[in-house]
Amino acid sequence: MLTLSKLTTMGALAVAALSLGACDIGPKTSEQGGFRGTGIAQISDPDNKIDPGTVPPPPYELPPPSGPKASEVYQNVKVLGHVSQEEFDYTMAAITQWIVPADAPPEQAGCNYCHNAENLADDSKYTKVVARRMIQMTQNINQNYSDHVKKTGVTCYTCHRGNAVPKYVWTDPKPSDGRLMGNKRGQNTPSPVTAYASLPLSTASMYLGLDAKAARVQSKTIHPTTLNLKGTKDAEANYAIMMHLSRSLNVNCTYCHNSRAFAQWGQSSPQRAQAWYGLQMVKNANQEYIHPLTSVFPANRLGPQGDPYKTNCATCHQIQRKPLGGAQMAKDYPALLTLGPKGAVPGAAPAGAAPAMPGMVAPAPAAAAAAPAAAGN
Repeated sequence: MLTLSKLTTMGALAVAALSLGACDIGPKTSEQGGFRGTGIAQISDPDNKIDPGTVPPPPYELPPPSGPKASEVYQNVKVLGHVSQEEFDYTMAAITQWIVPADAPPEQAGCNYCHNAENLADDSKYTKVVARRMIQMTQNINQNYSDHVKKTGVTCYTCHRGNAVPKYVWTDPKPSDGRLMGNKRGQNTPSPVTAYASLPLSTASMYLGLDAKAARVQSKTIHPTTLNLKGTKDAEANYAIMMHLSRSLNVNCTYCHNSRAFAQWGQSSPQRAQAWYGLQMVKNANQEYIHPLTSVFPANRLGPQGDPYKTNCATCHQIQRKPLGGAQMAKDYPALLTLGPKGAVPGAAPAGAAPAMPGMVAPAPAAAAAAPAAAGN
């Protein structure tokens, strides 16, 4: 006969098994992403779909690319001076809609968020200086990283979604205080950077920051050799960046990898190559566009070690396989599709070519006169 004690114990064990197994009750769907038998499949819960977000429509109909240039009408236009004044106004109206918070106070509402209302040509607001560089970053991504963004492209809204600061950003974590007791050694703390795993918190800095390195730890031999001196901590950091990728896109490892041969490019899905180009894109954005603006940002826009908020995979994807569900928004904003004549930056991929990927052949990607008026970007 089962006693109350035994029933209680059995019930507790059942609850523990469900909890530890992270069980999700209900039917699941399976989507095959590779050859049969390779295990390249995605398991998803149809009752737990994530809203891709709503894409705002253009502010009004795109004007024709004719008429005087923005640099001929406005003063101090350093980035978009080559487009027509009408297209410039159209693009500014859209950026205001994408970036300025709806609850901004009157002195920061609309154009005032970046501009001095008394003199639009003035560069005294840091937001205007940052916005210029972010426009160039967007242009660079669309022009030189089509191996990742394809024909969909990106706009400011891809990351910002109506916020002055994108929802998903990162800074270098607060350094350890050196204590013996209670010192977590830079990990063992729940963080979205590592998908809440007990892994190194500095993984974004390791792989996406100024001194970013390649995410490779697996040996080609069964015993350690001088060709691979990676240790356990290197493996933990590598696993952390992979966890970040999986969480950012809401997928598992087999979205990119064949789990029987993780290192083999030839046995991986096409998404792995696209992800590799994405990592190069993010590193370029952080190193060449965002970090150089460190001295421009105020203290409240810097992390505990004085570095600015930077991008990672979640900044654009926001827990979706494709940002905004794959909506092709950039095509409505031609001024953001290519760098202007003054837009070249050191370190950016040269136009018409993507950076070479290890072990694979990289496919081919697809003078201003000032006038006395307002200024822009």
